[in-house]
Amino acid sequence: MIFENRVDAGRRLAARLGRYAGPDAIVLAIPRGGVVVGYEVAAALGVPLDVVIPRKIGAPGQLELAIGAIGDDVSALDEETVRYLGVSEEYIRDEIERQRREIERRWRIYHGDRPFPDLKGKTAILVDDGIATGYTTMAAARTIRKKEPAKLVLAVPVAPPESVARLRPEVDEMVVLETPEPFFSVGSWYYEFEQTTDEEVIALLNRAQGRAAGEDTGA
Repeated sequence: MIFENRVDAGRRLAARLGRYAGPDAIVLAIPRGGVVVGYEVAAALGVPLDVVIPRKIGAPGQLELAIGAIGDDVSALDEETVRYLGVSEEYIRDEIERQRREIERRWRIYHGDRPFPDLKGKTAILVDDGIATGYTTMAAARTIRKKEPAKLVLAVPVAPPESVARLRPEVDEMVVLETPEPFFSVGSWYYEFEQTTDEEVIALLNRAQGRAAGEDTGA
C-alpha cells in the first residue's frame, strides 16, 4: 500500500481505530507531519487532538543519524550505535539539553500557555506519519506513559518490522497499516510527502480545538 498523502493515511488509519470513538480517548500527534495524520484520526473518532514533542538526538558530525531521542524528561538511546560510534557522555548530555530547549520552544509555538492535557483515565492514541528507527516514537511513548493514561495505543500508517518489534513493549496496543521490507524510508510509502510547516500544525490544532468547542456547545 502506498498512501496518496498524509490525509489519506490518516483516514485509512482512522478506519482501524473506530472502537476508540467517544469521550475517553485523545489523539497525541508527533509534529510536524504526524499532526496532519492525527487530525484526520481525531476528526473521524470525534476526540480531541493535541501534540507530544520528542526530538531526535543526532550523532556527532552526522546530526541526521539518530542515536536516540528525548521527550519532556525521558530519553531513548540506541546504546549499540552509541558504543559503536564512541559517543561521549558529555556530548549526549549537551545534545539532550539542546534538544530539550527546542522542545520547550516548539511547545510555546504550538501550545502557548496551555498545559499538557490530563491523560488519567483516558486512552492516549499516539500518532505519527510513519516510523523509521523508532527512537523518537519511543521517547514520545515514554513521555505519554508518565502522564498515566489508562491505555496507550500507537497508531501509524507504516513502519519497518524491526521498529514495530522494538516499540511493542512500550505501548499497550499497536495499529500499523503496513510493515514493508525492505523499508527504505517513511516518505517512500507516500506519493506526496511534502514537509509540513509550523503554520500548518498550528492551524490544524486550532481547527481541532474549535471543532471540539463546537461539539461541547452543541453547535
